[in-house]
Amino acid sequence: MTSTAHRALHGQDAGKEPPPWQRRLRRFGHVPRPVTGLRERLVPPYARPSDRVWAVLGVPPDAVGTLARLAAWGGPLLVALVAGLTRFWNLGSPHAVIFDETYYAKDAWALFNQGYEGAWPKDVDASVLKDPGAVAIPADPGYVVHPPVGKWVIGLGEHLFGFTPFGWRFMVAVLGTLSVLMLCRIGRRLFRSTFLGCLAGALMAVDGLHFVMSRTALLDQVLMFFVLAAFGCLLIDRDRSRRRLADALPVDEDGVLRPDAGVAERLSLGWRPWRIAAGVMLGLAAATKWNGLYILAAFGVMTVLWDVGARRTAGAFRPYASVLRRDLLPAFVSTVPVALATYIASWTGWIVTGKGYFRDWAATEGRDSSWSWLFPDWWRSLWHYESEVYGFHVNLTSGHTYESNPWSWIVLGRPVSYFYEDPPAGRDGCPADAAEKCAREVLAIGTPLLWWAGCFALLYVLWRWFFRRDWRAGAIACAVAAGWVPWFHYQERTIFLFYAVVFVPFLCLAVTMMIGAMLGPPGTDAAAERRRTAGAVGAGVLVLLIVWNFIYFWPLFTGEAIPMEDWRDRMWLDTWV
Repeated sequence: MTSTAHRALHGQDAGKEPPPWQRRLRRFGHVPRPVTGLRERLVPPYARPSDRVWAVLGVPPDAVGTLARLAAWGGPLLVALVAGLTRFWNLGSPHAVIFDETYYAKDAWALFNQGYEGAWPKDVDASVLKDPGAVAIPADPGYVVHPPVGKWVIGLGEHLFGFTPFGWRFMVAVLGTLSVLMLCRIGRRLFRSTFLGCLAGALMAVDGLHFVMSRTALLDQVLMFFVLAAFGCLLIDRDRSRRRLADALPVDEDGVLRPDAGVAERLSLGWRPWRIAAGVMLGLAAATKWNGLYILAAFGVMTVLWDVGARRTAGAFRPYASVLRRDLLPAFVSTVPVALATYIASWTGWIVTGKGYFRDWAATEGRDSSWSWLFPDWWRSLWHYESEVYGFHVNLTSGHTYESNPWSWIVLGRPVSYFYEDPPAGRDGCPADAAEKCAREVLAIGTPLLWWAGCFALLYVLWRWFFRRDWRAGAIACAVAAGWVPWFHYQERTIFLFYAVVFVPFLCLAVTMMIGAMLGPPGTDAAAERRRTAGAVGAGVLVLLIVWNFIYFWPLFTGEAIPMEDWRDRMWLDTWV
């Protein structure tokens, strides 16, 4: 196929009038895809700072390449270091069992030590804080309503550092720090820019919700980590499969890569280990909290559509039919069965000990089941347990002070107070000269300016995906929707703002994409340079305001004692109290 024919196939032939649908959408900002080199479209190159930036920094030209390569990892590691220092700072404070730590910290301790969760007494928290070594692990099984992986993670920290607040928060802080590093690298690969990748990670490092969840032994931060890891694995798989297509396409006598329908439609993309790794990560996500299943479905559709786009770009006339024949079954096998096997493996402790809740159901109440000849007892007992848990979740409608509707999450309508005390002057960090009591609170809330900027960023992402057909915007929108939209189906259920932490990384990617658009491309004339300078000033002001906002709310993220008047000043909305 000639280059001209390939452009015509995609509605890009400069010699013809654009199709009517393109002409109609142009009034909303739609522009045709630029006609660039085929290899650059399949595997876009990474951007590098302009020579002017290196000159300002005093870097000699022969050292530019080395520094750019070092920055690819050095920048993300530096951002992650800052994130880790803030997250581990005074991690054991407050020395208390805060919010749902009362469930997961104790279940994790029992799970790691005996293979199944125990039925803890209701008033045992004070004893754990006073002398954890004197608290016996209950042998009777406890009824728990979440799969075990998140508790295995929390239990590892307790195994290393003891049954203390620092111990049960340690591994969550580790994953919170590593997720910042991952987001830097994911953003770099997504935007082909080390600067934008580091910016995405830095924004998440100063997000209050991610910060608080990194310092609290709850399951949602663990879920977020595995979801982000799965997204990163699929992104690497996308690059590698497209590179394989590019390497297989013919090159003409001028050395130019040409599309080829035969190669694009019939080439097998072969062994794809990163897609299998994504299946494992999605299985671990579902084995932490069940809403990981929605993300498995969304990411599965997304990766198949990426294959469609790759084959179409390579020259396939019927990309959907080609993907249906060549890629759909391998994609399914690499994700769904792998995730299912990972999920079942996470229940190993419950299976092998034979002492978990409902573990002997198949041999007692369920012994007359018509399926007993087909499935082993442990399988039928687990199925029964899961069905009971599903009924619990969908019928959980008891009211809670801090419950919120998912519509309000993106604007931080109702945050969750994990911990609150009002120490008098001279005690627990309250200044001795305080005119009234102080406030100590750990408030699970995102950095307000980041989230409110995120509202506009999500609109920009949707516009860019729909009218500019930017796959990066579509990927971000897909990930946000997978973590947020399913909760709209359960608006009568008791749900909380901190569930939104699962899509915080992708909200930061959306804000980063918007900031990248504010910066604009490098200028080639004086007018373009002025526009880029103005964009850089605006973007810089926005980022600095977000950082300031994080610092301003720092006492509410860490439980630091502040005068009551200062606490009131930070209650910007009545619904935050």
